[in-house]
Amino acid sequence: MASSNNEQDLLPDQTEGFKVGEKKTMDEYHQLDADDEAMTRYKQSLGLGGSGKDLSDPNDPRHCIILSLTMDSEGRPPVTIDLSEKGSETTLKDKPFKIKEGSKFSMTAKFKVQHEILSGLHYVQIVKRKGIRVSKDQEMIGSYAPSTDQTPFYTKKFAEEDAPSGMIARGHYTAVSTFVDDDKKRHLEFEWSFDIAKDW
Repeated sequence: MASSNNEQDLLPDQTEGFKVGEKKTMDEYHQLDADDEAMTRYKQSLGLGGSGKDLSDPNDPRHCIILSLTMDSEGRPPVTIDLSEKGSETTLKDKPFKIKEGSKFSMTAKFKVQHEILSGLHYVQIVKRKGIRVSKDQEMIGSYAPSTDQTPFYTKKFAEEDAPSGMIARGHYTAVSTFVDDDKKRHLEFEWSFDIAKDW
């Protein structure tokens, strides 16, 4: 995993003046401003107040379970990294996938939430080539209520990116990715790798 001097890099950048709100239980959210129409709409946007059955597993203490990351790019079938099993992320660094230079691609995260509201989930990625950091990317995923039988999982498509191009850009890259929330709790951190090539 990442060394201690890179720990801060794997956290999302902080917005000046932003303060994380007080953590509340599911019951506290349900009772919060019950007669306030705007608050009711906000709670519904988080998935609260629905009639679905909570799918939280009492034997699994995790609050956010990342199921997969999928890369979509025109000209090739989607590439999915299955992260659904505990420990599945440990072999990713040794199985690089190929990205065509100059291609446009986007990533989609699939995940489920359990036990409590997940507040301010971010995806942060550090990419290195030959040990030198070449980029830090981050994406705000959002806040979500525990998954239900009506919404068993959530998906978030990230902004489209352009792969680098040219002879100098081609080669092997390593990345460390983390899913972290507003409380700086890391729900998943893993190393993986990819190759920028002339063709798929």
